[in-house]
Amino acid sequence: MMLAGEMAKMIGAGLLSFPVTHFDAQGQFEEAPFRDHCGFMLEHDVAALFAAGGTGEFFSLTPAEVTQVVRAAVEETAGRVPVIAGAGYGTAIAVEMAQAAEAAGADGILLLPPYLVGSKQEGLAGHIDAVCKATRLGVIVYNRDNAVVNEDTLAGLCDRNANLVGYKDGVGDVELMMRIFCKLGDRLTYVGGLPTAETFAPAYLEMGVTTYSSAIYNFLPEWAVKFYKAVRARDHETVHRMLNDFVLPYIALRNRGRGYAVSIVKAGMTAIGRPAGPVRTPLTDLLPAEMDELSALIARAQGSL
Repeated sequence: MMLAGEMAKMIGAGLLSFPVTHFDAQGQFEEAPFRDHCGFMLEHDVAALFAAGGTGEFFSLTPAEVTQVVRAAVEETAGRVPVIAGAGYGTAIAVEMAQAAEAAGADGILLLPPYLVGSKQEGLAGHIDAVCKATRLGVIVYNRDNAVVNEDTLAGLCDRNANLVGYKDGVGDVELMMRIFCKLGDRLTYVGGLPTAETFAPAYLEMGVTTYSSAIYNFLPEWAVKFYKAVRARDHETVHRMLNDFVLPYIALRNRGRGYAVSIVKAGMTAIGRPAGPVRTPLTDLLPAEMDELSALIARAQGSL
């Protein structure tokens, strides 16, 4: 098992990605193509894989399926990079998921928001405390939607839990991000988690966020690594050109349908000849005309490399 601090250091030094979860036409998990996809992702420069995360349709998987996906990623990765497992829903389920991920060989936990309910800071702190104390793995808190902790809550959690090592921002509140970074500094590794993360990466780097999770990496890994390196080098000319040529048109297409943040990634897999099957309901796949637009956009991006 990788030490929590070691995992945090590794993910902060490179680009991260979430492999999609492969389903057949009936919506059943297909392990063999999923493992093949993990191997494909590892052929390029990725610092960690987040198995059964948001792009991996965590919200559509049963707890048993989450463990199956995580174990498959761990076995395929074979220690080459850390595997971070998704955990979430209510506290009891999140605790069980974290423990199952540890037993499956994962190197860390991405703690997604609790199911549906809103709560006070004290309640969120209790939820995060329980998961941290239930596992030896390093935990990354995903600040998003109904689970937004402030800098004081996060500082208290860090004081109580040495294995709380990461903070992923999916809110986009610049003031909150700065308050957290100024209060906690290098106590945490900071991960950009807004969709599509590339759009926000240059600004977030200036706030101390050295890495982000790229869904685009699933189908354009070389492009994604090139963009990440340009961001880290503060090569603004290259960053702006790549944003204009691919990311902004991609976002415009993504915004045509609710839930397309995941659907468009699976569509990208189809476009490059590595289909991952349909998304599970309640998500829907891109329409044929949208698929054609995406395929043309990806082809242009591949031609620019």
